[in-house]
Amino acid sequence: MLRALLPLLLSLISFSAIQAADRPNVLFIAVDDLRPELGCYGKSHIHSPNIDRLASQGTVFERAYCMVPTCGASRAALMTSIRPAPKRFVTHLASAEQEVPNITTLNTYFKDAGYTTISNGKIFHHPSDNAKGWTEEPWRPRAPSYKLPESIAARKTTPKRRGPAYESAEVEDDFYGDGKLANKTIEDLRRLKEQDEPFFLAVGFFKPHLPFVAPKKYWDLYDPDTISLPETYHRPKNAPDAAIHNSGELRAYAGIPKKGPVSEETALNMIRGYYACVSYTDANIGKLLDELDRLELADNTIVVLWGDHGWNLGEHTLWCKHSCFETSMHAPLIVKVPGKYAGQKTAALTEFVDVYPSLCQLCGLDIPAHCQGESFVPLLKDPSATGKPFAIGRFGAGDTIRTDKFRYTEYSSKQAEVYAKMLYDHQRDPQEDTNIARQPKRQEAVDELSEKLNKNKGK
Repeated sequence: MLRALLPLLLSLISFSAIQAADRPNVLFIAVDDLRPELGCYGKSHIHSPNIDRLASQGTVFERAYCMVPTCGASRAALMTSIRPAPKRFVTHLASAEQEVPNITTLNTYFKDAGYTTISNGKIFHHPSDNAKGWTEEPWRPRAPSYKLPESIAARKTTPKRRGPAYESAEVEDDFYGDGKLANKTIEDLRRLKEQDEPFFLAVGFFKPHLPFVAPKKYWDLYDPDTISLPETYHRPKNAPDAAIHNSGELRAYAGIPKKGPVSEETALNMIRGYYACVSYTDANIGKLLDELDRLELADNTIVVLWGDHGWNLGEHTLWCKHSCFETSMHAPLIVKVPGKYAGQKTAALTEFVDVYPSLCQLCGLDIPAHCQGESFVPLLKDPSATGKPFAIGRFGAGDTIRTDKFRYTEYSSKQAEVYAKMLYDHQRDPQEDTNIARQPKRQEAVDELSEKLNKNKGK
C-alpha cells in the first residue's frame, strides 16, 4: 500500500517545493520610532532619498496606524495580527510568544511555508521572543553607542542614566550598530540569492530611537538655523491629565531634567538629532535597495517598510511615544510589489494588524483564521478605494479610534469606568490642539464613536 502511494507522495512534495520556489521573497524593514515625516509623505525638510525611491516604486499608505505606541507591544500585535487589549500587549516588554502562545506568528507561518526566515536587528522587542520562528538565530549588532569622549564620560559618571540624548561624531556609518546591521543584511542577501528557497529577510533598524546618535555628515544635512519647535509645543486646550505624560523614556538620559520642560537649546538639538538619525537610517536602507538591484533580486522581492509607531518631538509638551495622540499612533507604511502598484498613494485608513494577512495574500499563502486584520491588497489594486471605516489602538488606560474625520479617545479605570475623553476634529484641527469632547454640539459624535470603539476594540 505504501509502495503504491509513494509516487503520489513524491509528486506532492515536488509540487509543494516548486510552489515555494516560485513564491516572491520578502524584505521586511522595520524602523524604530519613525514618524511619517519623510519626503514621500510631503515633508520636504527631511532628507530621505532612499525611502522616497522605494515609495516611488511602491505604494505609500498615508494613514497607517500602529496598534500600541510602544515598541514591544506594537511589534507583537503586527507579527500576530492580534489586537491589543487591557491585559494583552500592554507594555514595551510585550511578548508575542508568551501572550498569545497558540498563535502562529508571521515569521513562523512563512517558515512553515518553506521560506528561509532571518531576523537581523530589532524585529520583536527581544530576540528571544518567538526565536523558533526564524530559520537562523536572531542576530543583533554589537557596537558602541557613543564616540565622543564627553558622551562616554557622561554615560560612565552619571549614575543610573544612559548617557547623552544625542551625539554628532566624525565616524563612518558602520561605527554605530545600524551600519553594521546593513552590512550583515547585505551579506545575507548575497548568500540567500544562491539558494532555491524563497526568503523572508527581516531587518529592524534601531535609529531614530534614542539616543539620537548618528555620524556627523547626517547632522550636517540640517542647518541648525532652520530647526524650529513645533507649533503645538504646549498642552492641548482641554486635554485631560490622563493624556499627558512626563516623557519618562527621555528622562533616563544624561543632561535631561527628571521633570518639567527641557531647555529650548536641548529641544532644538534633539529635533535636529532625530532628523539626522532618520537620514542615517535612510542611507542604510538605500544600501539594501542597491544590493537588491545589483543581485537582480528586486524583480522577485516584495519590500515592506514600516515604523513601529509614531514619535513626539515636543508636540503637546510630549517627547517619545506612549500616548493616544495622532503623533504617537500614526506611522509610515510603504509596500513595493515587483512590477505592480508603483508610484501610488492611498489615504485609506490602515492598521498594522493588516500587514500579516496582506503579505500572505501577496505571497499566495492562505490567511490564517486567527488574523484579526484585513488584507490591504484591494488598496494596492485601487488606492482610491474607501478601505476601513476606522482604525483602533490603545495605550495604558486609553482606547482610541481614528475615523476619516475624528480621533476619539476614552480613558477607563480598572473597573472599566470612563473617566476622561478626547475628541479632535481632523478636518478643522489636524494637529489636535483643542479637545472638543465636552462641547454639547459634539455629543452625538462622541456617542457614535464611543459605540464603535467599544464594539470593535480588542477584548
